[in-house]
Amino acid sequence: MASPSRYSPTAPDRECKLPPPSAPADEYRPGKLSWGTLARALGCFRLPIPHTRLLATLDPLALDREPPPQLLPEKQQVPEKLIWGDQEPLSKIPFKILSGHEHAVSTCHFCVDDTKLLSGSHDCTVKLWVGGPLDAVDGSVVRDFEHRPKAPVVECSITADSSRVIAASYDKTVRAWDLETGKLLWKVRYDTFIVSCKFSPDGKYVVSGFDVDHGICIMDAENITTVSVIKDHHTRSITSCCFDPDSQRVASVSLDRCIKIWDVTSQATLLTITKAHSNAISNCCFTFSGHFLCTSSWDKNLKIWNVHTGEFRNRGACVTLLQGHEGSVSSCHFARDSSFLISGGFDRTVAIWDVAEGYRKLSLKGHNDWVMDVAISNNKKWILSASKDRTMRLWNIEEIDQIPLVIKYKKAMGLKVKQCERCDRPFSIFKSDTSSEMFTQCVFCRIDTRGLAAETSPSSSSERENWPPMPGGSEDD
Repeated sequence: MASPSRYSPTAPDRECKLPPPSAPADEYRPGKLSWGTLARALGCFRLPIPHTRLLATLDPLALDREPPPQLLPEKQQVPEKLIWGDQEPLSKIPFKILSGHEHAVSTCHFCVDDTKLLSGSHDCTVKLWVGGPLDAVDGSVVRDFEHRPKAPVVECSITADSSRVIAASYDKTVRAWDLETGKLLWKVRYDTFIVSCKFSPDGKYVVSGFDVDHGICIMDAENITTVSVIKDHHTRSITSCCFDPDSQRVASVSLDRCIKIWDVTSQATLLTITKAHSNAISNCCFTFSGHFLCTSSWDKNLKIWNVHTGEFRNRGACVTLLQGHEGSVSSCHFARDSSFLISGGFDRTVAIWDVAEGYRKLSLKGHNDWVMDVAISNNKKWILSASKDRTMRLWNIEEIDQIPLVIKYKKAMGLKVKQCERCDRPFSIFKSDTSSEMFTQCVFCRIDTRGLAAETSPSSSSERENWPPMPGGSEDD
């Protein structure tokens, strides 16, 4: 396969084509082409399609059957000062509303040491915002990246050093920009729809997920050459893909309810978990150790998987996070130290999970429509959420453990903090638990124990019956 040439600054409209090019996609701009026509062209793809009534039909598990209420007038969406986010009187969380997109905000990130924010939208734009948690300026757009996509942006990604940005669009392209200058570095056009794109943590690779081809493409981000193209990696459309912290493995999830992990070096599939959820899997993310993978699903649940379980290949050991959302879950993200997890849902809320014991710590309410993406600042004090209501919200969770509702909930559950005997991680336990292992090991170590037990004796049902129960979730045998 011929490698595409790099983008030339003197030829701003030149395209890098990988794999071999197809005819250029018709230009899309809001109002020129009906959403119904666009949806029929796209077929099955990642959850958010920017059309209210069509979205409701695609998601049988959404909480509300009726279309979401009409958006508030623009002047009511942008408050003049900081207001309280959650309307429950015992769980007041301060937040900022960031308004600047003209359509659903599909993706969001913290960048530049948490002083800037990045967003992509179905209005075909990628924006850089000033006014991050550490910036004194209220949220405002400082850059619209030029040579914008000609169709809705479905996902953005940024390098760890905040030097480059990429965006995948329904115009079948992936574009890369220099974050500081806003200069377009390269553009790659595929012959199929792209529904996901991610930089590797070391910035060397870009992985893209395909819709129609059900596969992934791994590309060298510097030379713009193909490393791997795996077609029909799944049996249905990819919904999300991501690199592990070592930049050596790629996890992908799909509408086929399957999880796969691909090794970049050996060019082989390391792990396949079939029927991982009871409905389509919407998103996935690794812990910063790379040892665990979280998946979110249309079945309203999230699961944390041990992906280092040796020869125990076809199921894995996991814990299920239940009762966090009343509708399908669209996104998930771990805090840097894996102490907590956040998720966004079609019930218009952001859930904050205590990972150690797998229960929902708090639910952030305020968005007027589906939450499509979530992110956590490096210092764990701020959460960013992107919504179909055309806004982002920046939530301050620094004082979350002092919130009356959280304290009340902990007391009601009878939680107390222990230190894990294996990894020294602090974790909460239920005072009513009787299992000795429950009192001594955190959830990650218990998942490890299960994986090792199944790897040693996968057919021993008696041994698995003696494993301790997982609080707040269920085990998949």
